[in-house]
Amino acid sequence: MTSPEAESRAHVREQALGIAAGWSPADAPPSWALTAELFRAIAAEPELLAIGARVPADRLPPLLLSAAIRSLVARRRPEPLAGYFPTPGSGQPALDRGFRPALTAFAREHADELAALCAEHRYQMNEVARSADVLAVLGLLDPGRPIALVDLGTGAGLGLHLDRYRYVFGERAVGDPDAAVTIAPELRGRPAPMPATMPVIADRLGVDAEPLDLGDERVRNWLAACIPPETGAVDRFAAASEVARAHPAPMRRGDAVEDLLELCGGMDPDALLVLVDTYVHVFLTDEQRAAFRRRLPELGREVAWISVDPLTPLGPEGSTSVQDLPVPPRALQASRAGVTGVVGHLTVGRDGRTSGEVVGLAHPGGAWLEWF
Repeated sequence: MTSPEAESRAHVREQALGIAAGWSPADAPPSWALTAELFRAIAAEPELLAIGARVPADRLPPLLLSAAIRSLVARRRPEPLAGYFPTPGSGQPALDRGFRPALTAFAREHADELAALCAEHRYQMNEVARSADVLAVLGLLDPGRPIALVDLGTGAGLGLHLDRYRYVFGERAVGDPDAAVTIAPELRGRPAPMPATMPVIADRLGVDAEPLDLGDERVRNWLAACIPPETGAVDRFAAASEVARAHPAPMRRGDAVEDLLELCGGMDPDALLVLVDTYVHVFLTDEQRAAFRRRLPELGREVAWISVDPLTPLGPEGSTSVQDLPVPPRALQASRAGVTGVVGHLTVGRDGRTSGEVVGLAHPGGAWLEWF
């Protein structure tokens, strides 16, 4: 094995183990065990490591490979492997010792197809449960003021419909009781804020380098493959996709940094401009993040930027907030234990002055929310 290949395998292994630890730590609900085992297998099994090592590092090899596996399994339905993965409404199938041998055998037999899927696609996780993290920060804002919501890196646009979901934070709830999607994260730390009523979204826009059309069955199937194999996540994606298809929202192709001023220029001027990014800025370069922050005062209006991103650089060495805010020790501790979302809130006044803070932590798949 050449040195570059060994380095690639080591990189894939580290990322996969960090994802497993972040999504499914020791205290995670049992339904997350399959997700952890999938990424631990990618980190350990030579057949899977070899495929992952061929994926460029900036394309998130473990995540992309996990999606390729799920996509091909959904298409071919191999037994017994297919039976381990949940489908909408199925509940979480039992996990046993037969999973990893079945997975490695499948990877060995279909290595070329898996590599081709990784080459053809990019990983795009549309986890609607992250809307609860955004809602909690909205609970800190003026409850009577309409907002103009700009979802950066919107993917299929599920985050644009946060006012159409129901949220349950312990004994508190907001949203239509009959909503197709209910998001109820486990609450940790201090009680997370929740608006007394659902914020009024006066204007909404999704921005992505490659907006995704949920009307295309192939797109829906790939996005479903990018969802963690956890029954709650699978059910949420299916239901939220139907909500988005029933309520088409404006989405534009664009660069969240270079095109920010032009994209936001047409938003309702009387509403508070709320920029949301969940697991987007962590993948930008240091220069891009700095350029984004410089552009915020140039918008010439009041802005609230809500970020749910791991610390940078991505991985256990992460120590810097993507919003360049002071990072509490608790956030550093959590990030060193696995990939974890850090919830940050930054505001910009009409005078261009900025202020903000890191306010909490969030499970990447929306399973829990910890408020500081």
